[in-house]
Amino acid sequence: MFSNYLIGLREGLEASLVVCILIAYLVKTGRREALKPIWTGIAIAVALALGFGCALEFGSQELTFQAQEALGGSLSIVAVGLVTWMVFWMRRTARHLKSELHGRLDAAFAMGTGALVATAFLAVGREGLETALFVWASVHAASDGTPRPLIGVALGIATAVLLGWLFYRGALRINLAKFFTWTGGMLVVVAAGVLAYGVHDLQEAGWVPGLTNLAFDISDTIPPDSWYGTLLKGVLNFQPDPTVVQLVVWLLYLMPVLTLFLLPSRVSGRTGQPAAGAAK
Repeated sequence: MFSNYLIGLREGLEASLVVCILIAYLVKTGRREALKPIWTGIAIAVALALGFGCALEFGSQELTFQAQEALGGSLSIVAVGLVTWMVFWMRRTARHLKSELHGRLDAAFAMGTGALVATAFLAVGREGLETALFVWASVHAASDGTPRPLIGVALGIATAVLLGWLFYRGALRINLAKFFTWTGGMLVVVAAGVLAYGVHDLQEAGWVPGLTNLAFDISDTIPPDSWYGTLLKGVLNFQPDPTVVQLVVWLLYLMPVLTLFLLPSRVSGRTGQPAAGAAK
């Protein structure tokens, strides 16, 4: 549940900050008439993300078992690729996000209402589609027959919306550079688990060999249905009996990606300014 909460929080906060920056800039520059098309674009983006998530969930239920596993594994790998790109992109551009969005808004305002709708839609829609895909893959990987993964995502998004509103009102200031570094690092760990689970899906679909070649099996020590087994699965997508291929893929992803992600913080942490109060 925690891993899904983290996904909802991290992805939701990015979208919330984008919305806050757009709205605050229009209000500050006295262009309140542009708020309606901005909210229209945001609403379309949210509807598209929800529709995409529903299509993934309900569409996959009509497939055969092997087709479901192949689809789930393939989309899990795509989701991991997207979220990896996203955490590195946000780490690099967080300090310039405000000025970049302001420039887009100025250009869109000069072109008319349709351009404003498109600007808001594109700014929020990308975050929404990435979130929908990664949430679906993560919930699929952490599914334990209960609604807890979805509850975790919903709580994370709700927290992100609240934080975004507090940023906009000026009631909360936080070092966003450190926030995105820590949550990005944790998200890389979650992504590693999703990737390993996706590979297991592909093994069950017959696309990747080695399904019966286990790296280890500690199910007796950490039963999957125990409270601590459930906790490890919910937080880290931990599996007590991974295949050799799963373990190798997990290590080959986690170690270099996490190292590369954390290294820049030591180099740029002293020179970069935190992006707190970005809506102001």
